[in-house]
Amino acid sequence: MNEQMRAGVQDGVTRASDWWRGAVIYQIYPRSFQDSNGDGIGDLAGIIQRLQHVADLGVDAIWISPFFPSPMKDFGYDVREYRDVDPIFGTLGDFDALIERAHHLGLKVLIDLVLSHTSEEHPWFLESRTSRENAKSDWYVWADAKPDGTPPNNWLSLFGGPAWEWSTERQQYYMHNFLVEQPDLNLHNPEVQDELLDIARFWLERGVDGFRLDTANLYFHDNQLRDNPVLPEAQRNEILTPGVNPYNWQEHVYDKNRPENLVFLKRLRALLESYGDRTTVGEIADAQKGLEIQAAYTSDGDKLHMCYDFAFLSKLHPSGDRVAEVLTRFEDAGPESWACWAFSNHDVMRHVSRWGLSDAAARTYAALLLSLRGSVCLYQGEELGLGEAYVPFEDLQDPYGIRFWPKYHGRDGCRTPIPWVHDAANGGFSTERPWLPLAVDHLEHAVADQIENPESMLHFYQRMIGYRQSRRAMRSGALEIVDQRPEFLSFIRRHGEEEIFCAFSLSDAPQEIRLPEGNWRVETAVPFRAPRQIPATRLDGWQGFFARRF
Repeated sequence: MNEQMRAGVQDGVTRASDWWRGAVIYQIYPRSFQDSNGDGIGDLAGIIQRLQHVADLGVDAIWISPFFPSPMKDFGYDVREYRDVDPIFGTLGDFDALIERAHHLGLKVLIDLVLSHTSEEHPWFLESRTSRENAKSDWYVWADAKPDGTPPNNWLSLFGGPAWEWSTERQQYYMHNFLVEQPDLNLHNPEVQDELLDIARFWLERGVDGFRLDTANLYFHDNQLRDNPVLPEAQRNEILTPGVNPYNWQEHVYDKNRPENLVFLKRLRALLESYGDRTTVGEIADAQKGLEIQAAYTSDGDKLHMCYDFAFLSKLHPSGDRVAEVLTRFEDAGPESWACWAFSNHDVMRHVSRWGLSDAAARTYAALLLSLRGSVCLYQGEELGLGEAYVPFEDLQDPYGIRFWPKYHGRDGCRTPIPWVHDAANGGFSTERPWLPLAVDHLEHAVADQIENPESMLHFYQRMIGYRQSRRAMRSGALEIVDQRPEFLSFIRRHGEEEIFCAFSLSDAPQEIRLPEGNWRVETAVPFRAPRQIPATRLDGWQGFFARRF
């Protein structure tokens, strides 16, 4: 570990504007959190109803996935109108009430902004596609066909097939990184940038504390529309695709990760700085260079505040040496940058199932996640220990899963409703049939039951989050790796004179602990039982150990 990594980025959280640095953020997928009106779909009023649960976890903020008006081809990530709430989720008045309730509970509110593309039903696109001369003709990425009528280049969609769709109205192709119903905006056009910043301003004025930025590295494309080069087979992986889509057969040099993006991110950061203590979390969608892009996008304090990529959202098992490699690679790429780590979200199989974790293993990895340098995103239900739900083909909603079934089951298995009460209809989520079936085995993890059980996963998360929040070194300090091997990882978190030693046994077998020299006292506030003595030399399987230097 280099000296810069040991030094860390700052000496901790010292200003209110830095509340995000080391924060724990809880992601809410509104369709599946709580239904308040009996239509089987979660809504903003339902979030308000259950917000105390989130506050009781001890997190700093919530991130709400899209709730804007949308035809729901991609369930809100195809936006039809940016300055309103879809009626299935409620009204702007409901959103204002949610902000008020969250702030009353001490929770910041981040909303999901989708700036790279819109729905094909957005008025901008409806106008843009009518001709090559209208006022919005250049608001999307349009290109002529090759002489033989084929698309202008070899770019691929993340959802399969070419990234181009023919428009009979314009006699041109338009670009779509995702569904054909999600045309890409042309951010090379200054008017588009200005409009997107004004949309951000609208929600900042409404009281949001920041934004999660969907696919933040896909905002710009190469204006020359050059072909992407072939990615060598040895470098291809399945971080972003499930092995059924050749998207990762290309090196995505020209369709994303463009240098022009940094200039726009600086404009966005300047806007947020004018509002004080607001923040951004960027999603980095890149299988090969995600960590380096994440570091670049959060460097120098003038772009995004924090980013996450898919390093820990993939199927690659997070062994001790794998975690150490990811942390080191990120820090080497940007010693002053800031990461946001996550194990689960709405786009990937829940990590308990993805990595085949037992209850003990899930607890140990939760403690590890909450001990890392950086901020943390938790996905709804993660605190309950939920695994991936099985959703039969006839109940699938995700277009990605429907297209590639049965090789890939899509993202619906991580999006099923939260089980609140095990013996209530639909787990207390709704009085009517939910939009996705609630998994029967999830009822065993119901919130109401876990609240009553002090040994539950829910209480484990509460205690671990509380411990992280109680120690500056854990929340915002530097990180120095002490020992790494496949079945073990240990490091020191340091803030000023406060030093915390963290060790994790990542297998069923006991592991040897090498405690650094000095005077150490066991931290008994963490939710692990052993060992309780110093010097500790052995850690049982799937256990964590924390000690503070005095």
